[in-house]
Amino acid sequence: MKEQMISDLRALGVREGDSLLVHTAFSKLGKNVDPGEVIDALRAALGEKGTLVLPALSWANVTAANPVFDVNTTPVCVGFLPEYFRRLPGVKRSVHPTHSCCATGYKAGYYLESHALDITPVGPNSPFYKLARDGGKILFLGCGTTPNTSMHGIEELVVPDYLYGDDIVYTLTDNEGRTYTKKYHTHGFARTSQRYERAEALLSPGEISRGKVLQAECTLMSAPALWHKAAEALRRDPHCMVDIY
Repeated sequence: MKEQMISDLRALGVREGDSLLVHTAFSKLGKNVDPGEVIDALRAALGEKGTLVLPALSWANVTAANPVFDVNTTPVCVGFLPEYFRRLPGVKRSVHPTHSCCATGYKAGYYLESHALDITPVGPNSPFYKLARDGGKILFLGCGTTPNTSMHGIEELVVPDYLYGDDIVYTLTDNEGRTYTKKYHTHGFARTSQRYERAEALLSPGEISRGKVLQAECTLMSAPALWHKAAEALRRDPHCMVDIY
């Protein structure tokens, strides 16, 4: 399975030395798939100079009613594989109450180390933003491209009228065991339905590819191209990536 995954990832356009952000729907890979082998295959495809990043979002667990985040213990709310990855030895997590990431590999420290400075979900110190500055790639592994957290960062560049909600003061515990409080501007998305799959049409063939990894339908995107072209589209029409109701 591992060698087949590596071959499939190569066919999609994943290369050694890439920084790769992976959104996943683990069940779409097929039956009797071992999650450890999936992570091993991703890391092998990226090689020693590559970096693997998975969202470790906790917005469903860390809420206004329960505004408490511990970088070491707060569970991930976006599926099986990200939570499995979070618990692996050597995997580190950024400090953010709702939109953290976990990473391992060559540039893991760079992607994670300054996320605590942000006051919004996907700000300029987030791994999502840094991935775009660094020429990274985004892989949607069986999940389609609607759950594209990077789009939130692009929206923060343009600030459409639906974006922000209430401010919340969270209690955070960081990697050194320090506990403190901090106020964040949260996303609102009032009366909207996210349609981030529309960003696919903005990208040229050299910036997006599609194929299968095992049984999962996958899409690979250039992060810089996505951020540049989606921001341009939002500036032309701030509602182009959502349905309003």
